[in-house]
Amino acid sequence: MSQSTDSVLHAGATSVLGEGRVEFDALSAAPTEGTDVSLDMILDVPVTLAMEVGRTRISIRNLLQLNQGSVVELDRAAGEPLDVFVNGTLVAHGEVVVINEKFGIRLTDVLSPSERVRKLR
Repeated sequence: MSQSTDSVLHAGATSVLGEGRVEFDALSAAPTEGTDVSLDMILDVPVTLAMEVGRTRISIRNLLQLNQGSVVELDRAAGEPLDVFVNGTLVAHGEVVVINEKFGIRLTDVLSPSERVRKLR
């Protein structure tokens, strides 16, 4: 692809994909209505998947006092579902499972595509 057509998508941008042009919505970076988009072009794009057990806020003083064996209390109770994030956006909730001595996550609730897009805005 030449420099002129290989651009980063941003608010209101138009990208040239293959032989056709695709308009993108300014806020969600999703194709606007009436465009034909083949998802095949993005299926191999890597994303970051993260599972969050919980969070807490501590002072730098307490952070510097942590050492091996320290326990940090999180904002969730035992048994509550984990949050599953893709590129920083919440997409699901799940629970930890162990399969063949490796940790995994069983998804218990997946946000609908429309809820995921709404959270991006």
